[in-house]
Amino acid sequence: MTSFTSMALATRSRLTRLVEVQAPSGDYPYYGDLETEPADLWHTFRSTRQALVDPAALIQLDAAIGDTLSIGQARFVIVGTVSKMPGDIGLRSAIGLRVYVPEPYLAETGLLRFGSISYYQAYLKIDDPEEVQSLVEARDSLFEANRVWYTTVEEYEEELTEGLDTLGRFLGLVGLVALLLGGIGVASGVHVFVSEKLDTAAVLRCLGTRQKQTFAIYVLQAGLMGLTGAALGVTLGLAAQALVPDVLRDFLPLDVPFNLEWVVVLAGLGIGLWVSLLFALLPLLRIKDVAPLRALRRDYEKARRRRDPWRLTTYTALGVTLLALTVWQAPHLVIGLAFTGAAAVGAAILGLSAYALMRLTRRFFPRQASFALRQGIANLFRPHNQTVAATLAIGSGVFLVAHLYVVQRNLLDQIAIETRPDRPNLVMFDIQVDQEEGVARLLEGRGAPMLQRTPLVPARLTRLGERSVEEILADTTGPRIPRWALLREYRHTYRDRLVGSEELVAGEWFSAEGAQEREEGLPRISIEEGIAEELRVGIGDRITWDVQGIPLQTEIASIRRVDWARFEPNFFAVFEPGTLDNAPQSLVVLTRVDDPIRRAEIQRDLVLGFPNIASLDITVIIEAIDAILSKVALAIRFMAMFSIACGVVILIGAIATSRYQRTRESVLLKTLGARSRVIRRILATEYFALGTFAGFTGVALAAIAGWIAVTFLFEMRFRLPGLPLLAFWLGTALLTTLIGLANSRDVVKRTPLAGMRDFAE
Repeated sequence: MTSFTSMALATRSRLTRLVEVQAPSGDYPYYGDLETEPADLWHTFRSTRQALVDPAALIQLDAAIGDTLSIGQARFVIVGTVSKMPGDIGLRSAIGLRVYVPEPYLAETGLLRFGSISYYQAYLKIDDPEEVQSLVEARDSLFEANRVWYTTVEEYEEELTEGLDTLGRFLGLVGLVALLLGGIGVASGVHVFVSEKLDTAAVLRCLGTRQKQTFAIYVLQAGLMGLTGAALGVTLGLAAQALVPDVLRDFLPLDVPFNLEWVVVLAGLGIGLWVSLLFALLPLLRIKDVAPLRALRRDYEKARRRRDPWRLTTYTALGVTLLALTVWQAPHLVIGLAFTGAAAVGAAILGLSAYALMRLTRRFFPRQASFALRQGIANLFRPHNQTVAATLAIGSGVFLVAHLYVVQRNLLDQIAIETRPDRPNLVMFDIQVDQEEGVARLLEGRGAPMLQRTPLVPARLTRLGERSVEEILADTTGPRIPRWALLREYRHTYRDRLVGSEELVAGEWFSAEGAQEREEGLPRISIEEGIAEELRVGIGDRITWDVQGIPLQTEIASIRRVDWARFEPNFFAVFEPGTLDNAPQSLVVLTRVDDPIRRAEIQRDLVLGFPNIASLDITVIIEAIDAILSKVALAIRFMAMFSIACGVVILIGAIATSRYQRTRESVLLKTLGARSRVIRRILATEYFALGTFAGFTGVALAAIAGWIAVTFLFEMRFRLPGLPLLAFWLGTALLTTLIGLANSRDVVKRTPLAGMRDFAE
């Protein structure tokens, strides 16, 4: 298979697109089914000047079967489309359209000549897998010496499976976040349930029920509720399994049928039941320890303070379960351990923050404030307060959801495309030096400014310092430099300034004074920090390049950080001016044309006047990336919305934990003459304080955890989304207040007499 990129012109519509030209020969493909429309064209279309195209090519070129396609100096008749290619992933054709032409007619295009970049792939069919492995291992040094890359079907399967497993485990971690949120919600809900059932449990003890029997009754109830919730979750999961393959169909190289996997179903039921029971056990232990005297003395019967092996065992089981689930779902063991550690540290920080809040409010109590404000603040540290429980529940929910948002936002920012008015939107490359004047006249005639002109000089790396590439590859001791960094073909440029996508992080940029002071007259380069780390080089080190057969030794003068996400010509190495001026080179030219019709006309004229020049309409790339991201982000948004919904449930549960105490206080205050609006102000003050502090702590933890994940896990530049996090914080405070007041409506409305009757019953 010979392949290269070129511009294609549909002669009838006069539209052009950058395409990947592929010329097959032999019986490829050997595995899988290749489908064409009309059928069975793959081998017959090679007999004459015919072409097969991706279905999207017909749409973007406004072409139809029977139209003529111009590629270079050759003409091909479109006879059909390739609807399915074995092992192919659809997103490739979303950005790079493919055109298949017969191999014997490639020379007629005039595009494969000195200086052209093309790729040649030879496919071998060997029935015995062991023979395949022995063949490539025996010729590894030969392939390496000639810079030939190879892969096998088994390796391709492993890479594809590993990629899908990594994606699945990442989504599994996101699901684990939702599971933890649900567990916290279970703990909050059971806490409320237990608070209301303590008197009933005490009565059962008075009637002769044993401690273990009483405890078992409520554990059984919690287990049945957990099993019901897990069953609903499994049902939703099966429904999602039936729908998601349709959404991701373009990204999968194979059809994914719907199958009922009973092992997975049982695992979901088991995990849901186990996690709900574990989180429910902590508040349920209060039932186990309830004394019969509580039925008579109620709140005057103090809980017995003693070491409880049940509580210690429950905490240990929670930690072990979290660790096991995280390591199971994480792409790597280190990530799983880090996730578990972060969850434990986050819970500890939230608990310490709640304790600090109680100490600070007690010490700096606003004694001169109004009664409602003083009473609301005092509720944060009074006996039977819920500050720690509410801060843990609300803060955990905010932390997990905000952390997911911070990481997602940073990942999407890495591929964000700048759209300011002066940004280039049309790129022309492979312009030969003698064609520059003609291209400039063409652009000037169309009113398109030449915003940027960048020369490209291909080169290969031959030596690092005193060691050749062959010596480095043969050395198997110590840390090894990646093969791709040593064997790839680099494309360099030369200029005297930094561009907008670059930032100098070490060394000095080129200067005329520095050129005069240099020893030995070695040309200087500026190298990108990532490739510098891979090659293990730094300021002052020397690199020798093979520039079109001529060795060129250079010295590293500076190291740059490059924003590769920006649509600009970015390079691993930039040479100082005067070094590569006379080297064989091509040019990349960037311009901006707002009118899409004029952009299409410029591309058409370029193809007609200069068949070797390729042009790329960046707006097409933007649309393709948007389409891809919208599908990929669908699963992430679903998980995020699910997490937010769990967070709201947690918030309701956390507020409901103190409802019983609020009811008693409201009755007492009304008995002493307080009006309903005063009680509302007291409740609003307390809930707003709780929401503000818990939200701030959760957001702060999310920012720190997001920085760690983006910087060290994804190895990307971190950007703090300040305004969204501020909205998270204020939204948490407002939502806590609103839910608290809504949940306390009957507390405020209840009359003193009705409340006293309820407590007396």
